[in-house]
Amino acid sequence: MKVQASILMGEGKSWETATLELDPPQAGEVLVRVVAAGLCHSDEHLRYASVRYPIVGGHEGAGVIEAVGPGVSNFEVGDHVAMCVIPSCGECAFCSQGRSYLCDLGATIGTGARPDGTYRARLEDGQDIGGLCLLGTFADRLVTGVESVVKIPKDIPLDVAALLSCGVPTGWGSAIYAGNVTAGETVVVVGVGGVGVNSVQGAALGGASHVIALDPIESRREFALTMGATHAVATVEEAAHLAQTLSYGTGADLTIVTAGVVTSDVVDDAFAVTGKGGRIVLTGVADVPSDITVKLSGTMVTSYGISIIGALVGNCNPRRDILRLLRLYREGNLKLDELITKRYTVDQVSEAYADQAEGTIIRGVVEHQH
Repeated sequence: MKVQASILMGEGKSWETATLELDPPQAGEVLVRVVAAGLCHSDEHLRYASVRYPIVGGHEGAGVIEAVGPGVSNFEVGDHVAMCVIPSCGECAFCSQGRSYLCDLGATIGTGARPDGTYRARLEDGQDIGGLCLLGTFADRLVTGVESVVKIPKDIPLDVAALLSCGVPTGWGSAIYAGNVTAGETVVVVGVGGVGVNSVQGAALGGASHVIALDPIESRREFALTMGATHAVATVEEAAHLAQTLSYGTGADLTIVTAGVVTSDVVDDAFAVTGKGGRIVLTGVADVPSDITVKLSGTMVTSYGISIIGALVGNCNPRRDILRLLRLYREGNLKLDELITKRYTVDQVSEAYADQAEGTIIRGVVEHQH
């Protein structure tokens, strides 16, 4: 089967559209017609990540199952599904502890290889190509394991469902699960783009009295105020003063770092706004994985009793939380439609990330033309 996809051929290269040959699903796998794919900044990080190239971008997506492989009994043709950024086997030590975001099947998310080391797609010259996170939703069709898809109600818009693969649960869970926000707290969210604005929603839903959005881009600050932020500021100095004022002098109880590109300066800013006994959740990542972004005084961390917490996908478990978030959406407690600010074709991925870098969009979506 021929499919169209946006791919990266090597480190530092630009996104380009290619025709791929896709194999049918094998045992335990499904063929998904991808309807919509979210444009998460993590895909843009691939350009500098030294992963296995070539690679198909896209790890947020939703679509319709068109075929199932041998032994698949819990999905059928016509089912609507959302993708899981991390597959969950349900059997490894981490899944059994309720931490499926650390599932052992995630070992090959940077190569796109199936657990047996094989691939399901090839370039026209015959070269194997994998999809990011065992997905590659920037292709209009993909083959993946049943561990990577969650069945969703058919009345949910698929463009909305695509956002539940990563951006929404990552932000929301960074507040609810990793940050353990509680009623009455003061929360600062550092960077309120497509992920951070969902940390704002999560903090507000979790009962925080004050949610301070910190972002240099005015349009993002204004948008955050419509999504649950009580205050929005442009500088760390403003955020620190506001957090201390609102908390009667202690500083932020919880600071969530969701900047698109995290540097050591960004982490220093998070530390500057956090009060004694506070928590810092590190969700955003650097452009280059080897960059050292945490350079803090251990004495200060100890003396102030500050906790630094790493969060992957907001510590969410996709089979539980995708449906939980959809329920919140249906009940009017979680805004999703508003997140999509622009739509693109598969040929416009580079344009989309340029828009994201300029701050003109909150979240873009690739809509595949079938």
